[in-house]
Amino acid sequence: MPSTRVKEFLDSQHVPYQSIQHPPAYTTQEVAAVTHIPGREVAKTVLIWIDGEMTMVVVPASVRVNLDLLREETGGHRIELASERDFRDAFPGCEVGAMPPFGNLYGLRVYVADMLSRDEEIAFNAGTHTEVIRIRYSDFERLVHPLVVGVTRVH
Repeated sequence: MPSTRVKEFLDSQHVPYQSIQHPPAYTTQEVAAVTHIPGREVAKTVLIWIDGEMTMVVVPASVRVNLDLLREETGGHRIELASERDFRDAFPGCEVGAMPPFGNLYGLRVYVADMLSRDEEIAFNAGTHTEVIRIRYSDFERLVHPLVVGVTRVH
């Protein structure tokens, strides 16, 4: 079961969480709709190359990463979205596109959008397109140590 790695990690750190099973959903906006969780609380995991290093950027489902803002925030020179081919094998046990925002478990630096960091809770794919895990944002921050950045603009 793909979510085992994340659940074992949360259990080992004594983090309470809610596991929510749902019909298959392939975008974070669909996940928000089928789970009845506000889109601003559903974390979308975006993989981006920053100066040749694959990194994870976590933003609310309802917004997109602004690559220009990311460049400013990180001081990176070459910023580009990673293709599915780039990360397909980087997350063993996870379905492609359903990676949890725990880049630290996969050797990746993690950036999180400042607007997501203001929520009390976040929900995210648990490694499948049919399960979401919900935890307190403060627990996510304590476990992942993401760098908080302003990388989104609400239109």
